[in-house]
Amino acid sequence: MVNVKKGVILTSDPAFRQLLIHMDESRQLGSKFIVRELDETHLFIEKDVIPILEERVESIMEQMNPESNEK
Repeated sequence: MVNVKKGVILTSDPAFRQLLIHMDESRQLGSKFIVRELDETHLFIEKDVIPILEERVESIMEQMNPESNEK
């Protein structure tokens, strides 16, 4: 039997990839979203989670750099 999932290949640097793996393992988006770890810079993730993931990453980036919010 064939198991098919819709997803996207996400390319990032290794550090950001580790952040995404941590978010997946701790289920910060409500469930696991990484379908497969491909290599050091690529992940295959579920397509439906992209909008939520973008919001969460943007929020994290704003928290890490509060000076950019003051403009």
